[in-house]
Amino acid sequence: MSAVRDDDHLFYAPMVAADIDEVFALEKQVYPHPWTRGNFADSLGSGYNAWVLRDRDGALLGYYLLMAVVDEAHLLNVAVAAGRQGEGLGRYLLDKVAACARGLSMDSILLEVRPSNLRALAVYEKYGYAEIGRRRGYYPAHDGKREDAIVMRFVL
Repeated sequence: MSAVRDDDHLFYAPMVAADIDEVFALEKQVYPHPWTRGNFADSLGSGYNAWVLRDRDGALLGYYLLMAVVDEAHLLNVAVAAGRQGEGLGRYLLDKVAACARGLSMDSILLEVRPSNLRALAVYEKYGYAEIGRRRGYYPAHDGKREDAIVMRFVL
């Protein structure tokens, strides 16, 4: 495992409404077609499992939002701050996602990822997620075009 080894230096807590502006700012930094601020507010209002990861100084390092549906969890959004990618924080968050899903008695976790997001694909594949399908034209892309989504599953 890489740099993230000591939980004493990381603070993992439920996302609250006061976190949304900061989460939204991070989202805009790392995604070319980010969620809206309203998407985050609606997710919290819907009671989805939403968590933030901060360093000892309180700086936002990442977050995730997970929706439980019957026996399968859907990882709606996950991100690591741009300046902190490549340090193992993504894997750390995926460990937390898996623990959360297990705690909800889920059998597996689904997610969608852009085929152009090679870094995320590599992280998910290395973690053990496997491609199970595609959603055609799922994501907005440049110049009014659409990009497919690769659907991946992790069996718990």
